[in-house]
Amino acid sequence: MDVLQLDVSGRPQAWISAREAAVLYASDGVAWTLGRAFQVLRGGIQRTTGLQSRIEVHPIIAVRGTIPSRAWRQQPALSNAKLFVRDRHLCAYCGGRFTFDQLTREHIVPTSRGGRDGWMNCITACKACNGRKGSRLPEEARMSLLYLPYVPNLHEDMILRGRRIVVDQMEFLMASVPISSRLHG
Repeated sequence: MDVLQLDVSGRPQAWISAREAAVLYASDGVAWTLGRAFQVLRGGIQRTTGLQSRIEVHPIIAVRGTIPSRAWRQQPALSNAKLFVRDRHLCAYCGGRFTFDQLTREHIVPTSRGGRDGWMNCITACKACNGRKGSRLPEEARMSLLYLPYVPNLHEDMILRGRRIVVDQMEFLMASVPISSRLHG
């Protein structure tokens, strides 16, 4: 299981392994933690005390230091996997629920007509609907969108990355996901 790494103010930074988290604990890089420890890593025997070293790893850790504020103004990277989860594996045209292999990234305004490859121009579509629409605009193909695209916030993006997320991590992330997000439905 991965650890949710935050900056000291509580903004998500990355998913890291328990071993990477242990390095932060050992170097006094952890400012605070949330959740119950889920793993104990054991080290060597201390010569002076005869005790084995141990580090309890928590599911959420905040690291000391800062990162430039401009890093948080960027939109999350778009990938098919995250797009399909954002859209709950539903085709925006027919409303059917499909598996990953049956879905495509559909550009509302086709790239051949100047449309951008970004969150606000991309929706999930089944292969049949995507083929039917082709390089036309939805209204030209007489197809209407059942839902609108949106840009996920930082907390949603951490969920959309498809990790195995434990309850403590999900509760923390969902607390900052807008009510309008499809992740709530």
